[in-house]
Amino acid sequence: MSLARLQLKPKADRRLKQGHLWIYSNEIDIAKTPLKNLQIGEQAEIVSDTDKVLGVAVVNPNGLICARLISRDNKHLLNKSLLVHRINQAKSLRELNFADPYYRLVYGDSDLLPGLIVDRFGDTLVVQIASAGMEVVKQEIVDALDQCLRPKGILIKNDHSARELENLPLYTESLGEVTNTVELVENSVKFIAPIVEGQKTGWFYDHRCNREYLQKICKGKRVLDIFSYVGGWGVQAAVAGATDVTCIDASEFALDIAFENAKLNGVEDKLRMLEGKAVPALKALIEEGEKFDVVVLDPPAFIKRKKDQKSGEAAYYHVNELAMRLLNRDGVLVSASCSMHMAEEKLIDTIRSASRHLDRQSQIFYRGCQGPDHPVHPAIPETNYLKALFARVYRV
Repeated sequence: MSLARLQLKPKADRRLKQGHLWIYSNEIDIAKTPLKNLQIGEQAEIVSDTDKVLGVAVVNPNGLICARLISRDNKHLLNKSLLVHRINQAKSLRELNFADPYYRLVYGDSDLLPGLIVDRFGDTLVVQIASAGMEVVKQEIVDALDQCLRPKGILIKNDHSARELENLPLYTESLGEVTNTVELVENSVKFIAPIVEGQKTGWFYDHRCNREYLQKICKGKRVLDIFSYVGGWGVQAAVAGATDVTCIDASEFALDIAFENAKLNGVEDKLRMLEGKAVPALKALIEEGEKFDVVVLDPPAFIKRKKDQKSGEAAYYHVNELAMRLLNRDGVLVSASCSMHMAEEKLIDTIRSASRHLDRQSQIFYRGCQGPDHPVHPAIPETNYLKALFARVYRV
């Protein structure tokens, strides 16, 4: 296969040499190798300004990130063979960390498969494709997954906003036996996940280890789970011995699944469901004089883009302060953020500032992050996004 070439400007190869995978459009010497000559999803050989071969990338000439490196060797193209190799590498890391087949199998750049996400629910796989290069080899992805795992069903859930950045169509596609919900086990607790109608892939594996830590501290406690979705935090708290758990979510559908998950584990009598947006619901609980021993605050990303920084930080402060108002004396706040642009240091400062505003002290006693099925690529900070701070909030 003859590859087109993309030549970089002088010194534009530094990040790639340090391990990064992305190439920006302003790093290409378009006078020598015009981007406009390439098709969306085409594979191209990347060379330095001195003609040194740096590898093979998949290209989207219309994007700011115009190419993503998929191989350092121009003999290894993005095809079924390479996909099988990379998927097996990813699988071996998950099997090193987890005994059961419930995890994020492929985490994009971190598994050297930029633009590809695969979550595993036993014999069912949910696939999300976010790059034009991966979309071109969709059938090869399916064939590689079939060879590596022999799943009964694959749901291709390409209805997410990330595809819009690459001008890709939104759609879902079911292959084999795919049901609306699937079963999983996390931290010895049983769940069902709504993979078809639920958020993203239907489940958020990234907080697995943080939810395991929550189980250690909630026995005999009243727990409030804000932005509860299908009860990942709340149900695990109930199973671990919490006296009662209140779940807040704006989605009636999600709360119905959360209740089913509570029933699945025999703790439905401990759960109370409150449907509504978080801020009004928190204010109503404050007005009612409610108090909790543990409050879990796991909101959606308030800062999706740099331009959202100021408003997003204000939103994090606001919900953290409201959550603190609902804590009993010496209560515990679990404050999480999945916004890559929200640095852990800023979240720590948010907790400090909110607690001092309420004339309280705070102690962060556990700092959680994403689980081992979301490995961090050391050259790509964007792969390190999840924070979960466990803080005691108290009066002196």
